[in-house]
Amino acid sequence: MNRRRRHTIYLLWALVLAGVLASCASIGNPSGGPRDEDPPRFVRANPAPGSLNVNRQKIEIEFDELVNVKDAFSKVVVSPISKSTPRVSSLGRKITVQFNDTLIPNTTYTIDFADAIEDNNESNKLQGFTYSFSTGNVLDTLQISGMVLSADALEPQQGMLVGVYSNLADSALSTLPLERVAKTDDRGRFSIQGLAPGEYRVFAVADVDNDYKRANPEEAMAFYDFTLTPTAERVNAIDTVFDLLTGDVDTVLNRERTRFLPNDILLRSFESDYKSQFLQKYERVDSTRLRFIFNAPSETLPEISPVNVEGYKDWWTLERSAKNDTLTYWLNPATLVATDSLQIAATYFRTDSAQNLTLATDTLKFFTQRPKVTKKKDKKKKDEKADTVPVKIPALGFKMISQSTQEVNLPLIMEFDTPLNRFDTTAFHLEMMVDTVWAPVPKAWKPEHVDSLNPRTFKIEYPWEYATEYRLSVDTLAATGIYGLMTDPLEHKFKTKAEEDYCALTLNISNFTDTIPAFVELVNNSDAPVRREKVVNNSVTFKYLAPGKYYVRIFEDHNGNGIYDTGDFNLHRQPDMAYYYPKIINLKKNWEKSESWNVFDTAIDLMKPEAIKKNKPATDKRNRNNKSENGLEEEEEEDYFDPTRNPFDPNDKGRRRSNSFSR
Repeated sequence: MNRRRRHTIYLLWALVLAGVLASCASIGNPSGGPRDEDPPRFVRANPAPGSLNVNRQKIEIEFDELVNVKDAFSKVVVSPISKSTPRVSSLGRKITVQFNDTLIPNTTYTIDFADAIEDNNESNKLQGFTYSFSTGNVLDTLQISGMVLSADALEPQQGMLVGVYSNLADSALSTLPLERVAKTDDRGRFSIQGLAPGEYRVFAVADVDNDYKRANPEEAMAFYDFTLTPTAERVNAIDTVFDLLTGDVDTVLNRERTRFLPNDILLRSFESDYKSQFLQKYERVDSTRLRFIFNAPSETLPEISPVNVEGYKDWWTLERSAKNDTLTYWLNPATLVATDSLQIAATYFRTDSAQNLTLATDTLKFFTQRPKVTKKKDKKKKDEKADTVPVKIPALGFKMISQSTQEVNLPLIMEFDTPLNRFDTTAFHLEMMVDTVWAPVPKAWKPEHVDSLNPRTFKIEYPWEYATEYRLSVDTLAATGIYGLMTDPLEHKFKTKAEEDYCALTLNISNFTDTIPAFVELVNNSDAPVRREKVVNNSVTFKYLAPGKYYVRIFEDHNGNGIYDTGDFNLHRQPDMAYYYPKIINLKKNWEKSESWNVFDTAIDLMKPEAIKKNKPATDKRNRNNKSENGLEEEEEEDYFDPTRNPFDPNDKGRRRSNSFSR
């Protein structure tokens, strides 16, 4: 009996020791399982979604987990617009919307949260959550959906206010707040909900001043050319259900649902040419010139005259920008250059509080600071003050803008330090290397102004030969500046590229209107234009290209001026529209590449390559809220936007493209 008791005790101690050792072998916290990627799920609301005859001013919406509302002021949009913005807050699992104004009778209210709702721990966003109720007996449920892209670059316009007016007058946009609104998401998409049957005009506004209209003409905007009448219809939709474990197709469901039309409105946003006119900056660049910078282009030049000095006529030489918004006045008389302080009366057009251009006169002060001479130590003149440096007129120098390698299709450019009084074309000599000997070029040429805007810049147009060395020699006294100084001799040697260093690209364009002029731009990986050519007979060719990677876009050029023109709502003029070639084009040395481009083969919202988009959409997590009754995830569908479609054609109910997730 004692032996059996001892064995039992030994066995118990062994089990205890084994448990202790097992617990010591595993150090650390137990795993919490996979990361939660599900956004919050709606549970209930008070009043319930779609409720009628609501008269309470506090709305409570509950979710299945702790939630936050981020950037409620900029993201959450309530329709119709209230005089004071409703207060949106979150606490625990609830979101509260407190209306400060009395609710409008017999009105459908829609609260669009966009992506402002997210869970408290992992910040998973609930995309496109909308809540509606009515203060009357009817809940309006019609919708208008679409997308806002910038007209010139097809950039998705995130955060633009899109809304409707049942008042069809043009003046409504600048005088009345939009009646029902939505904001575009990171892909430029919008859906205006809670619409009653009727006829509407649709607008998008970059509502900088938060007044829900376009009272400020400098705000970017978009408008639709036609009035719209929203409708709804019952359609059959096919949903593919996947097994989440295997990724295989589990079930194909055919269900009936409501489709709201139109659902493919494309709004092309633009900034108008209008800008308030005022003198933005003025300065004395150095002792020789004054600079005026205006906020907007102008068709006229200001009138300027010295106030504190008299007796000067023709006292300036003007250098200006193409739109007269940057003006540089070179002071001609040396005595004015030597004057440290100048007061100039400038009369120019300025925008007043009523947005009208009126003449205004300002007296402007210009100063120049001159360095002082370092005082020499002299025991006999300890108290003598340092003299200022004598006025030094800038020397007449000039430089070659072109470098040692010259493009065969471009002119040679030179720029002088100051405007000129005299220019001797015979003092310029152009030679080329022929069999190790310099020889004059065989064809006629001469230096001439690049344009009338800049009196300091000259060019030499010449049919340069490939892989050839040239020399430009300039004699002494070839030119005299306005301050009486003359040029020193100059020798500039340069080479042209070999023919095999270039490449060429031809684009054969189809499925594009041939009744409207058009031009094509090559752009770099920053979406900045590199070259531009007009389309001729549905084709365009770019020669003398440097090897590299390019992207392409084509513009409708309605007035045929060869440049992009913005829109004007007052004239009911849409901006010139751009379309992108959806692929990158890689050009190599000594290549002549030809590409066929069917412009509308790709939907307009997918045309622009992602690599050069500036407004890139955020990476979407899988939307696990879209569940079928058996708990398996259904495939999402999205509209896409086809500019060739007529949204009013009753036989065209909208094509669809699948947005399936990899599983």
